[in-house]
Amino acid sequence: MGIGELDREAHVPEATGTVGAPRTLAEALRARGDDGLVALLRARPDLLNPVPNDLTQLATRAGTRGSVVRALERLDRFALQTAEALAVAPDPAPYPVLLALLTGDEGDPVIEAALPGAVALLREQALAWGEDDRLRLVRTARELLAPSAQHPSPTGLGPTVAEATAGMSPGRVQEIIAAAGLTATHDPVSAVAALTELFTDRTRMGELLDTASPEALTVLDRLVWGPPYGEVTANPAPPVRWLRDRGLLLPVSPRTMVLPREVALHLRGGRAHRAPEPLAPDPAVLREYRPQVVDSAAAGQAHAALATVEELLKSWDQGGPQVLRAGGLAVRDLKRTAAALDVTEETAAFWLELAYGAGLLASDGEADERYAPTPAYDDWLDLPPAERWARLVTPWLSATRTPGLIGDQDAKGRTLAALGPDLDRAAAPEVRHRVLELLATLPPGAAAEPGTLFARLRWERPLRGTAPAGPPRPTTGGTGAPGGSGAHDTADGARPGPQAPTDLRSRLARWTLAEAELLGLTGRGALSGPARALLNLPLAEAAAPADHGGGVELAVAAARAATLLAPLLPEAVDHVLLQADLTAVAPGPLRRPLADALAVLADVESKGGATVYRFTPGSVRRALDSGQTASDLHAFLTAHSRTPVPQPLAYLIDDVARRHGHLKVGAASAYLRCDDDTVLNEILADRRSTALGLRRLAPTVLAAQTDPASLLAGLRSMGYAPAAESAEGDVLITRADAYRTAARTAPVPVPDGPPAPDTTLLGAAVKAIRAGDRAATVVRKEPAAATAAGALPRTSAAETLATVQAAAMTGSAVWIGYVNADGAASQRVIAPVRVEGGFVTGYDHTADEVRTYPLHRITGVAELADDQV
Repeated sequence: MGIGELDREAHVPEATGTVGAPRTLAEALRARGDDGLVALLRARPDLLNPVPNDLTQLATRAGTRGSVVRALERLDRFALQTAEALAVAPDPAPYPVLLALLTGDEGDPVIEAALPGAVALLREQALAWGEDDRLRLVRTARELLAPSAQHPSPTGLGPTVAEATAGMSPGRVQEIIAAAGLTATHDPVSAVAALTELFTDRTRMGELLDTASPEALTVLDRLVWGPPYGEVTANPAPPVRWLRDRGLLLPVSPRTMVLPREVALHLRGGRAHRAPEPLAPDPAVLREYRPQVVDSAAAGQAHAALATVEELLKSWDQGGPQVLRAGGLAVRDLKRTAAALDVTEETAAFWLELAYGAGLLASDGEADERYAPTPAYDDWLDLPPAERWARLVTPWLSATRTPGLIGDQDAKGRTLAALGPDLDRAAAPEVRHRVLELLATLPPGAAAEPGTLFARLRWERPLRGTAPAGPPRPTTGGTGAPGGSGAHDTADGARPGPQAPTDLRSRLARWTLAEAELLGLTGRGALSGPARALLNLPLAEAAAPADHGGGVELAVAAARAATLLAPLLPEAVDHVLLQADLTAVAPGPLRRPLADALAVLADVESKGGATVYRFTPGSVRRALDSGQTASDLHAFLTAHSRTPVPQPLAYLIDDVARRHGHLKVGAASAYLRCDDDTVLNEILADRRSTALGLRRLAPTVLAAQTDPASLLAGLRSMGYAPAAESAEGDVLITRADAYRTAARTAPVPVPDGPPAPDTTLLGAAVKAIRAGDRAATVVRKEPAAATAAGALPRTSAAETLATVQAAAMTGSAVWIGYVNADGAASQRVIAPVRVEGGFVTGYDHTADEVRTYPLHRITGVAELADDQV
């Protein structure tokens, strides 16, 4: 496609002041005001990279396939249907023709009211252009949306009569018009025109179809809404032959027939789409709750989210599972994590990705690479609960990693692993924000019906996340007629029902609803107050427009959300309730020092509103190994229990402490010593000690053929309470020193195309494009040595110097050809102000700034035309 062809596609806004209709896209863009160009560049930021030199280059870039595809993907359902109707309309199409294709013969006031907005949107984005009497779709968009055998249109329409008969012999065309009751013509062009006129004449077409048999009409009904292609047998049934003879079905191959577009439109009553959707479907309310109930439920979920992330990372304090060679977590490790958290594997994968996205979890980068918490995790633990929650949900909103994909397969058939590569989906942040914004449109405390939410998202971006349709697969009817099985399922871009969404945006929306509930952004399916603050939306209890900050920084919004959440979270307590069955009940979340100390002394038995801890010989031994004594443990429990220390618990601590350290394990390869030789005799006699390779060195010393750690573990499994000692004979105290990775940054989201330009960049870009366009289109006097049109001006060095000196003295502008140091040639319009030392300095209208050019790099110079001076 040449620049000239692309240049024909543009839109002329109202009141531009231009005379006559634009003939090229560049002309239409040139007629726009600066606001119109800003709107185009904001809607299609890919056109800015790099900034076009002039409007002709902008028009060319706006018509490239990649840019048009991106623009079409961001159209809503009705704007896309409008573009599809333009693709099947004559080129150019008057506005009434487009309206008739969308409303049909009966008309539709809702569509009539919505169509001007859709056309304006297409014009704004330079996908459609022209005045109302000559609307055009850009050539690339027409190629993408027009129906063909290889790329069927969602309209379900086929080729026109002219397109379908392009390869047909003139004799066959004459036979068709004769069978249709038309007068024979002298050439095939007029014959095709006559047949087209017949099919577009409602009265004559109705009379022709009145003569068709019911079987023939049934065949047409099968094809009318698409696909328009069908297979026929070698000897078609009489109804099919009747349709074929009159051109109501036209052959595209020996075994395939097609329903011409004009015939289908007549049978549809003039409509291009079976079900135009001018209005966006509103999400329906599933249930309603009081806002206070929603906020309380959301706060409970937020508290559970904090506890789950803390439990997950605490379990990996000494280093987590190994990293797979290809990256990510092994399936067996994911299963173990899910079992430890008592959740499903899908939910466990979400918590892992959440911690990873917040920068709390990473790989350590060692040779034997493992996952472990990062130093940021310790900083996160020191924050108040509400701020810790904000630190989790803020990166979740903008994250492109999608845990819901874990377990799927990539393009090469490899299973996607948790924490692994290839989980980024650029559309995820947009969908998350949009889902929460749609929930905010419902009454406070209302939960949305998911199916209607998915339908709204599909209406807003019908092409995003969907695979392109393949060519139609014609079927053979039982009587040799074109089959219609499944035809209605593919017409108008039908999508799966809300119960089983398969397109990416619907899947992302379904995952967003589940993840928002887990995080406490929603409670019972309704948006909470802290979530509204995080999204910078009006709060339910103060929904005045002034509450909508719009440009507030995300960090400020997160702090506001944390402030709203803080009073809703349960307050941390500093005590437990000791029970006689060797358990302790924490009536709420424990303060951190108490929680850390109790986690060493007891094992968590159950979690919930109240956490139950159980004291066992192993847990008490763990506390003694950390350097505490029995008296320390008694004092700790007495200080933090609202109930007296039960006698069974006191006996358990004293009994374990009495036996703790009675045996001493050190390194020989390993040795075991005890002042009581009868104990050593018992160990040697125990068959469970065989694997330790023990032998007596002295009455109170045994040597082992295993390392000290294995010896300690083996003896503990036999019911003893040994203590490790150093080479000097001192008891070794084992404290829970957490393992941390080196400092790691959180994963950076993958951008969804070029970043949105800000107002300053847009203004500068429009200014530069305008300046370049003035330089490219200015009228100039051709020098005597001028070459072909479009070539650089050529003058001698003396002529160049004289001309620029004269322009500097008179203050006029000149046209120059310039070759830079890289050999790139360009044309520029400059107003010289100083010529000296082999350089000319002047205001460059092309770059809209003052520049200096070496005279020896100027190929030539020409004066501007009188009316341009």
